[in-house]
Amino acid sequence: MLARVAHLLPLELKTLLERLPEPMQEQLEEIRIREGRPLEIGFRGQSRFMMNDGSLRQAADGAYKPSADTCRKLLERITNYSLYAMEEELKRGFITVSGGHRIGLAGRTILDGGSVRGIRDIGAFNIRVAREVIGASAHLMPKLIDRTRKTLHSTLILAPPQQGKTTLVRDIARSVSYGLWPTIEASGWQGRKVGIVDERSEIAACVRGIPTFDVGPRTDVMDACPKAEGMMMLVRSMSPEVLIIDEIGRPEDGEAIREASHAGISVVATAHAYDLRDARGRPVLLKLLEEGAFTYVVELKRTEQGVMHRVVPAEAISDSPASRETSAAPRSLPSAVHAWMGRRRADDP
Repeated sequence: MLARVAHLLPLELKTLLERLPEPMQEQLEEIRIREGRPLEIGFRGQSRFMMNDGSLRQAADGAYKPSADTCRKLLERITNYSLYAMEEELKRGFITVSGGHRIGLAGRTILDGGSVRGIRDIGAFNIRVAREVIGASAHLMPKLIDRTRKTLHSTLILAPPQQGKTTLVRDIARSVSYGLWPTIEASGWQGRKVGIVDERSEIAACVRGIPTFDVGPRTDVMDACPKAEGMMMLVRSMSPEVLIIDEIGRPEDGEAIREASHAGISVVATAHAYDLRDARGRPVLLKLLEEGAFTYVVELKRTEQGVMHRVVPAEAISDSPASRETSAAPRSLPSAVHAWMGRRRADDP
């Protein structure tokens, strides 16, 4: 995984990270670079600080600290030496680069009428390494299939950040588009037309409108477009049978999902929430759940064995107080969970 983002790194950082053992380089998920503070890397849901000799420790004492010059060079590389051209991305606090890698930014905000217009004095970066995991959805999809319409049911996937939501929906899009239904009862079903609204350019990682990840032959991508507008644009122009959206939560997202559902389109969306109970605390998600916009809710949890899932069916998502408490009470996963992390393409390094 390091090789996929190495071209973004100043020589000093690249040389240091290449001292990591090769297996560790392949497990990289995040590289957190903070000016004058210890370099932190994330892998398999864990984090460590990196020493000058390339070793990793839990304690930050003695760790390598990126200089102001190193951070300046990093910023120049990720913005292609043009901060002005990245004004919109800076306003949102992140930049998505070729390959779907998202780089979070922190610094001093520039305000305009109380709204954030950009960030300056950037002193912290979080490089999130995007990965393609072919087969990531194989254990989950059989539980979501709509036997009547021979497609997927509308599904909401819940998890905190960095639990594998985007990787999962990317593989769902690929499988549905190809017609790779991982269950015998769906053998012979054709692939479905898929529409992806990729506001952060992470799902398909488009370059000049062309996906760099395999999202299937029947998939159309509305790249770098606000979710609500993108959904309606795809519905009007590309007639998708399944819509894929990442990280919903705004009122306009909810309205667009309702419109798509009324048009007979299956919607697979992700949202930030620990579980169904937390999702109910977000007004937009609560309303969608109570209106029956989703047939299933999937909770993702990351463990040492991989990313596990729990499927909550529609009857547990009704608006009755009793069913709310029952469906949300368990904080631990039941036995019927499946790990998918570790599956990857045979040609991956």
